[in-house]
Amino acid sequence: MARILICDPVDDAALKAIRDGGHEVVEKTGMSPEELLETAPQFDALVVRSATKVRKPVLEKAARGNLKLIVRGGVGLDNIDTDVAAGLGITVNNTPAASSVAVAELAMAQMLACSRFLGPANLTMKNGEWNKKSYGKGKELFGSTLGLIGFGRISCEVARMARGFGMKVIFFDPYIDDAEDAQKVDLDTLLGNSDFISLHIPHNKDTHYLLDSAQFGMMKDGVVIVNCARGGTVNEAALLAALDSGKVFAAGVDVFEEEPPGDSPLVKHQKVVVTPHIGAGTAAAKKRVGTEVARKINSFFE
Repeated sequence: MARILICDPVDDAALKAIRDGGHEVVEKTGMSPEELLETAPQFDALVVRSATKVRKPVLEKAARGNLKLIVRGGVGLDNIDTDVAAGLGITVNNTPAASSVAVAELAMAQMLACSRFLGPANLTMKNGEWNKKSYGKGKELFGSTLGLIGFGRISCEVARMARGFGMKVIFFDPYIDDAEDAQKVDLDTLLGNSDFISLHIPHNKDTHYLLDSAQFGMMKDGVVIVNCARGGTVNEAALLAALDSGKVFAAGVDVFEEEPPGDSPLVKHQKVVVTPHIGAGTAAAKKRVGTEVARKINSFFE
C-alpha cells in the first residue's frame, strides 16, 4: 500500500479509484511551500495540478523520505522541477490528453469573444445600454488566417475546430516537421501573416517573452492574440502597448505572469477578455484528468 498526498483538488471518482487500488489517500490542498516541504517526505506519491509548485528543496527532502512518484493532473510540467526529480530517481507523469479539448474550446471561445465584443456588449446591455453601432464592427473568423505557436495536442484540437470555422491554419513549432491540413512556417512568417495568433507552448527559458515588443511590431495591424497556455510567454507590458496603439485589436488571456494577477492593467483593459486560468475547467475534463491520474498511480505501484 502506498500513501498518496493530494495537493490540489481531484475528482471524487478518481480518489475512490485510488483507494480501491489499495492505497491510502490524504487530501491536503492549499498548502504553503513550507507546509509542502514538511509534508511531502511522508508520502510515496504526490498529486498536483497547476497550483502546487514542487521545487528543488521539496524534491531533495522528499527523496530522502518516501517519495517515488509525482502525477501532474494536466498538461504542463513547469510547476515541477523535472530535471531535479529525474536526478533523484523520482518519476514525474502528467495527463496531457485528458484536458486538450477543454483548453482548445476556451481558445476558440476567446477568439469569438474578442472578435465580436462579447464582454463589453454583455456588460453594457446589462447596464441598460444599446450600443449597436459601437459593437457592430467585429471581425469574422471565416476566411482569416490562424497562427498557432506550438503544435501539440491542444493546438491540434484548436486547428481542427478552426478549420470548421473556415480558417486557414499555419503553425510554428521547431519540434514538429509537418501536419495534416496545417502549414508549418517560421515564427516571423507566422507573425506577419496571421489575423489571429494563439499560443500553445510551455513557459521556460526558451519561450520566456516569446512575444515581445519586436514581435508585436512584425504583426498585422488589428491582430487578435489569445493565450490559454502559460503566463510569461507574452510580455504583458508589450501587449498593453500594442493594444493601446491599435496594433492588437483585442486579446483573450487566461494565464498571467503572476497568478492571481492582482491589480493588473491588462485585466482592466477594455480590449482584453480575461478568464482566471480555467482552460481545463470543465466537469468532463476534470473527470478525464482524474481517471488518468488514478490509472497512472495504480499502474505505477502495481
